[in-house]
Amino acid sequence: MKILVAIKHVPDTESKIKIAADGKSIDAAAVSKWIVSPYDEFALEEALRIREARGEGEVVAVCAGPGVAQATLRQALAMGADRATLIEDERFDRAGPLVRARALAALVGREQPALVLAGKYGVGTDEGQTGAMLAELLDWPHTFAVEKLELSGDEILAEHGIEGAIEVVRGRLPAVITCDKGLNEPRYPSLKGIMQAKKKPLEVLAAAAVGVDAELSAEPALVWEALELPPARQAGRRIEGDAEQAARELVRLLHEEAKVL
Repeated sequence: MKILVAIKHVPDTESKIKIAADGKSIDAAAVSKWIVSPYDEFALEEALRIREARGEGEVVAVCAGPGVAQATLRQALAMGADRATLIEDERFDRAGPLVRARALAALVGREQPALVLAGKYGVGTDEGQTGAMLAELLDWPHTFAVEKLELSGDEILAEHGIEGAIEVVRGRLPAVITCDKGLNEPRYPSLKGIMQAKKKPLEVLAAAAVGVDAELSAEPALVWEALELPPARQAGRRIEGDAEQAARELVRLLHEEAKVL
């Protein structure tokens, strides 16, 4: 069984983000570390567990992004993916989800996997659209933000949370499934895995090879007009005095300053 795992190259969630001079993007040079998007790690871990449970199969990590995303794909290989493919183009950073979905759909056509897994969204843009668009392009069934997944032959049973309940979805392969926190606990790459990742195949394709070069060159359907950091958090305030005095002062502050009472 072949499983494709869509990986997004994103800044480490603990990085200190700076806005670039254009006011529309982050300063990539100021990001100390780039990683596999955390939700994509759940997808990759699930793919590895399926392969291990079946005792056979292949896990292929795929990404559409800049050349430096090769390092992120090497992280996926270190976790246990068998090989990786990068559709390399700097313009994917500002491409809409439909362009990325079309690039991934072309790879699916080449690879013919039984299952495509991805995170429910890539941290940063948080669009959550690429997986559903990919499924529509492929005309495959799709389930979003899955927290439990079971496979039996070509049958799928997936669960995801909705307001006040759990929705159970049944279907058949091939399918596209996006993964949420709680599905599993992603493994850390072992030293052996890190060393092996250096020798695993990593294919690099141009955007033209998957038929999206013209779309990347065209005026984007989605344009970022401005990007700004959230306002600095105000310093906390310490209330002095005994319990009764502190309680009275807290109520006064909530009423007169915070205006929440």
